[in-house]
Amino acid sequence: MQSVSGSIVMRQYGPPAVLRFETTRLPPLAPNDIRIRTMAAAINHTDLKIRAGNWPIAKVAPFPYVPGVEVVGAIEAIGESVTGLRVGQRVITMMQGLGGVRAWRPGAYAEYVDVAEGSIAPLPGDIDILQIAALGLAAVTAFHGLERIGTSTNRRILVTGAAGGVGSAATAIASATGAEVVALIARQEQEEHVRRLGARDVVVIPKGDDLPLGQDQFDGVLDTVGGVLFPKLCAALRPKGRLSLVGAVGGGNVGFDAWHLIKPIVLTGYSTESLDGDGLRLAIEMIVSAVLSGKLASIPYRTLPLRDAALGHQQLESGQGSARFLLVPGE
Repeated sequence: MQSVSGSIVMRQYGPPAVLRFETTRLPPLAPNDIRIRTMAAAINHTDLKIRAGNWPIAKVAPFPYVPGVEVVGAIEAIGESVTGLRVGQRVITMMQGLGGVRAWRPGAYAEYVDVAEGSIAPLPGDIDILQIAALGLAAVTAFHGLERIGTSTNRRILVTGAAGGVGSAATAIASATGAEVVALIARQEQEEHVRRLGARDVVVIPKGDDLPLGQDQFDGVLDTVGGVLFPKLCAALRPKGRLSLVGAVGGGNVGFDAWHLIKPIVLTGYSTESLDGDGLRLAIEMIVSAVLSGKLASIPYRTLPLRDAALGHQQLESGQGSARFLLVPGE
């Protein structure tokens, strides 16, 4: 059994340079755990926030810390109490204390990752692993956020921040499930990207955030932005429309006209902090089915060697393109 693992380790908060590659000894495998040989670990904005110290790790002694909240790979070893899984089987896992703010376990920026058997979702052998890794957490967030809105078929859905990670996945998933998707983007050059993902119409946020949406336009809104746009999004919902908030890059301090609740509209939301194994498997089953059927458009991605995690953080922070960055051991 593999005894050591190369990992990206943080020993303090700070700029991307605090991410260093180290070799560490693997602990004995717990009876109910599996050990995953990493094939790809996506970089998320969550990782950037934690690294910078904006979202502190919820531990008295947070360091050393291995970042990463999601991983796709093959089972390397199985704990003595685990049943129904086999060595070599491909799986995906995310959140549930893997890295992140809670950091119950070391994160996914590592060659080998130990997780509880119930926290994974199996993957078919014929799936494109990198495509699934690129969809990953963003797609699971989008899936459950859209689930809060309800059935997409023949409905008009607005996706805000549609060129971002979660927004891109939401655009692709809602389109694949029969919705007429309107993509709200920040820059005109993002239009080609969101149309390739299935957006029917595109709205570019004008200067001053004077959003030209009008009222009673949408059956649902999947919002990744929040902030000053929020009241306009509420107004744009049709009676019985639902707004599902999955992020607030524009700020969490929002307002709206309370009379819209009498319309009525529903305001709800979703966070993967509440994700469990059942929720992961439900989302992954749908995502895999849509990918294999050709209904779900692939998300652009770029691979980097695991050792270059700092470069990935730097480029994601600088907003270089709409591709997801995937860390791949051995590249």
